[in-house]
Amino acid sequence: MAFGLIRGRLRVWTEHNNQVCRVALISETKKYALATDPLTLQRITMLRVSKWFILIGSLVVSGFASGQEAPDKQVISGTGAAETVSAEGFAFFEKKIRPVLVAECYGCHSSEKGKKIRGGLVVDTREGIRKGGESGPVIVPGSPSRSLLVKALGHSDPKLAMPPKKKLDMAIIHDFEEWIRMGSPDPRQGSAFKEMDISQGRNHWAFQPPKNAASPGVKNTAWPRTDVDRFVLAALEAKGLKPVADTDRRTLLRRVSFDLTGLPPAPAEVEAFVADTSPEAFATVVDRLLASPRFGEKWARHWLDIARYAESTGKTVNFNYPHAWRYRDYVIAAFNANKPYDQFIREQLAGDLMQSDDPKVKLERLIATGFLAIGPKTLNERNGLKFELDLADEQIDVTSQAFLGITAACARCHDHKFDPIPQKDYYALAGIFRSTETCYGTVRFINAQRPGPLLSLPKEASPVAGVSFQNAAARAAIEERIQTVRDSMKNMQDQVQRFIATGQISLLQARLDAYEPDGSPKLLAMGVRDKSARPESTPPRNRFSGAGGFTFDGTRTIADSPLYARGEAGQPGESRIPRGTLQLISRSPLKVPPTSSGRLELAEWIASKENPLTARVMVNRLWLHLFGRGLVPSVDDFGLAGRPPTHPELLDQLAQRFMDKGWNVKELVRHLVMSHVYQLGSMAQAQGMEVDPDNTLLWRMPPRRLEAESLRDALLAVSGQLINTPPVGSVVARAGEGPVVLQRAGSPITAAINDPRNTHRSIYLPLVRDNPPEALALFDAADPALITSDRPKTTVPSQALFLLNNPFVMRAADKAADKLLKGDTTEAEKIRMAITRFYCRPATARDQAGAKSFLKAYRAQTMREGVATPQLEREAWSAFCQALFASAEFQYRK
Repeated sequence: MAFGLIRGRLRVWTEHNNQVCRVALISETKKYALATDPLTLQRITMLRVSKWFILIGSLVVSGFASGQEAPDKQVISGTGAAETVSAEGFAFFEKKIRPVLVAECYGCHSSEKGKKIRGGLVVDTREGIRKGGESGPVIVPGSPSRSLLVKALGHSDPKLAMPPKKKLDMAIIHDFEEWIRMGSPDPRQGSAFKEMDISQGRNHWAFQPPKNAASPGVKNTAWPRTDVDRFVLAALEAKGLKPVADTDRRTLLRRVSFDLTGLPPAPAEVEAFVADTSPEAFATVVDRLLASPRFGEKWARHWLDIARYAESTGKTVNFNYPHAWRYRDYVIAAFNANKPYDQFIREQLAGDLMQSDDPKVKLERLIATGFLAIGPKTLNERNGLKFELDLADEQIDVTSQAFLGITAACARCHDHKFDPIPQKDYYALAGIFRSTETCYGTVRFINAQRPGPLLSLPKEASPVAGVSFQNAAARAAIEERIQTVRDSMKNMQDQVQRFIATGQISLLQARLDAYEPDGSPKLLAMGVRDKSARPESTPPRNRFSGAGGFTFDGTRTIADSPLYARGEAGQPGESRIPRGTLQLISRSPLKVPPTSSGRLELAEWIASKENPLTARVMVNRLWLHLFGRGLVPSVDDFGLAGRPPTHPELLDQLAQRFMDKGWNVKELVRHLVMSHVYQLGSMAQAQGMEVDPDNTLLWRMPPRRLEAESLRDALLAVSGQLINTPPVGSVVARAGEGPVVLQRAGSPITAAINDPRNTHRSIYLPLVRDNPPEALALFDAADPALITSDRPKTTVPSQALFLLNNPFVMRAADKAADKLLKGDTTEAEKIRMAITRFYCRPATARDQAGAKSFLKAYRAQTMREGVATPQLEREAWSAFCQALFASAEFQYRK
């Protein structure tokens, strides 16, 4: 690490979509021409000191980002040209763009019609919409203002207006503008018309049962330690490659500690591992980490990304989910208890329908169904049937992607364009979820027209810490306020004022409904239940009916669903589709009792060993989080549009092992980290970079930046601030029901989201949609509006600025400095302790020299009137610690 002090004014700006940072420095004597060469942000870090800046350069080893691209889908066009579409672009097109094209444009501009196409414009293929029609190209990727499509949708030119009879909603037009701004990602391939051939689709590798292939032979028989090693080494040897040397023991311990617990090892743990030369030393460490409660907190976060966990509805009307935390804690407990994965599936989809005589088990399973309830909700949707269809669609999407790795929700408006999933299979699933009542809470308020019930929990449930008892006086005061508002409404003529007053009553009534008659807080949870089995103890559907006048016009009984043409609520088919699963995977119809939604049967089908996808998908997820990339790179799409596995036989063997070992997550994680492949070094190798630059064959362990939560937690751990005791409940739970928008200024939620004094692990931070903690959002934390299995990896200026200026980081640096200043130790000893704590390795002579130079320069620049003080000394060490926090060695897991 090189340290240097340059005094002057600094100018920083970005180019190339924030991926390149240019720097200009003007000192007191001359200008430094740093702006002549582009520097990636990771190669230069600025640490602000008073009105000056200290530049700390060369903090990233070249090649750290190799092979770490964001997840994508590779699509082959009809001409054979490959096109890569990001996961975000794929989701945006399928959710926002394709349904509108189908519903509004295919009637006149589809190649399936077999007649002259209006204006020569075809929009049902990627090639057609990009080619344009008689008026020329309709899309200029990246520029909505220059795209004829936007002009046509906006009806600014009557001759181009599309659709001609009515202008689309502005929200839809804005979606098209955003799509074009993204570069118009379009995953469609080839001709739009193709016959649905389910039997042929079953030949795809992912829809075939896993084969328990024998481990291959290898030339270097001394290198493999497990079957994982044999498969990887055989592929390397076939390309004439060799794996790099093993990593050192300190780096290995740091790697496995972050991977299994999300935290760095303590210095004493590092020294103990280095000193233990027994053959079982690493296995002992792995077993200790797997048994730690921190394991569940780390791996639950991976699952919560997939489950789109958040504590509010998001979208236009963003309301709190005060009870979402129970599902979060269920997931943490499930991973810590090593709950069998097949059981984990059943409980989340149908825990309320599973039988048990144990009250605690019944409670746990009720809470588990929060998986289906915590997604985003469009509470301002006026059409109740459309709201119900959208809710079922969201549940189909998360269920099919999370457990099966396929995008079944793409068949809502039409037959799936890539996989042989007909539209009727989608509505077979929709019947299951439409026969399910989703209990998510919220209240009626301005523009919030879709409140839901909640599940009542037995007395064994944990109460929310910090929620006070509601005494009779407090209850009477709320009732009096409700009556006052109702009295004022009698003389209100303005409908808007009446609307606002109605919302006020609703919020006040919610504060009453949150408590039992004796004043104790109600024990409630989000989740689901069959519409045919609604226990009387549950809050009634119309528990907020006193607030005013909206009705729900969706189905309230168990029933099969009709097929809705183009996915539109106003176009139901005459016949109903029997509830069931996907013909592609299931060769026989699902047997659903007429009095049941079918969720339990669906869960059993997914969790069956006969399902070819379930075990493969989970194995691939575990591999992703340990090796940086899935064996199937398209983690959420094992279908025809996804990418094939890099090591198919290894994937199948691991999937079979996973099932044979009782769907044991910890056992498989242990098996993977004990492999020789996992323990490889991260150094680049000339031959490997030439033959396999993306490291697809795993000739080295790819280095990667710590995930957002691990980075924040590491700051807390190294500075001695981390509180490992989990909180009970959540700040959002204590805030109660209500819209998030009313709580942004001066609210406990807003204060807690970015409070530098909040030192619990990141998984316990309040997580409301559209207002995530800055420390997480800047470092690519998952967007809870989306199903995220493989987070994007970005490098933007705001990340460095956060590490250099945010009060949370500055506070951590102060605390870390305080730890170094305790006791009577030399400067060299303090530097040694700092490097050991931050990097888990001894300080080198270069570290000592650079740090001493840094501290000397800092003291000289900040000394007041030539006098050194204890406060200035603390500032110097704090600046040094902040420099270490901002370094690549701290941020990256090698």
